[in-house]
Amino acid sequence: MKLLISLAQIDGAVAPRERNYIINIGRANNFYPDQVIPLFEQRHNLIIPEDLSADQKFEYLFSVVQLMKIDERMYREEIMFCSKIAASLGYDHQVMFELLLHVKSVSMTEEEMTELKTMVQKYLKQ
Repeated sequence: MKLLISLAQIDGAVAPRERNYIINIGRANNFYPDQVIPLFEQRHNLIIPEDLSADQKFEYLFSVVQLMKIDERMYREEIMFCSKIAASLGYDHQVMFELLLHVKSVSMTEEEMTELKTMVQKYLKQ
């Protein structure tokens, strides 16, 4: 949650769509909105767990890229932030090109997600 909030704060303001996206991700992960909302008023360190599975790494990276695209404006700082996260997760920097081309700011079908996950796996260093 803190990672997503940090990304949303990069351009100086958290757009309503970004805020709702983060709150919905919180709900999907058993966090109540009243637990998430106070986090928007704080700054957070970039901490990524080390023991993530390949699927969890994909979910992390997908979420930050989708959040970046949700307000339909991408700032250089946001792209650099996502690239830093990708590198921290063990991805080659080229993964960002695939994600920027294929991640949608709206819901994606299960088939689209499966294709994207397969495409992105080749960039995961192991």
